[in-house]
Parts: sequence; structure tokens; C-alpha cells
Amino acid sequence: MKKDIHPVYATATVKCACGNTFTTRSTRDEIHTDICSNCHPFFTGKQKLVDTAGRVERFRQRYSKDKATTSN
Repeated sequence: MKKDIHPVYATATVKCACGNTFTTRSTRDEIHTDICSNCHPFFTGKQKLVDTAGRVERFRQRYSKDKATTSN
């Protein structure tokens, strides 16, 4: 193998949006994530809507049951 062409593979800190942090190995020093194993619905068993740019709220407003539907 060629010398001095590989990146430095060191310990990295992973920070989740839920506040959880853990260490792993990576070529980066710090990694930021939106969902980790502590807050992901598959691991927690709880339904959690991940709202990106208000899409869930817009859907709820558009298709809410309190609107009068006039489909014949």
C-alpha cells in the first residue's frame, strides 16, 4: 500500500438532536445526527413523527376532519 494517502481514522463524538452522545471511530472529529438508537421508533417502540420543514403540520391542516368535505 502507498504511504501517506489514507486519512486519519480516530475517535469521533456523535451528537444527536435528542441530546444523546456517544463515541465511535471515524475520519471526522464530530458527527451530528437527527435520529439515533435512543430516539428512533424502531428501537424505542414509540411512534414519532419527524417533521421536516413543517410538512406534517401542513398535511394535518390540509386534510383535517373538521373541514367540511364536499365530494359527491
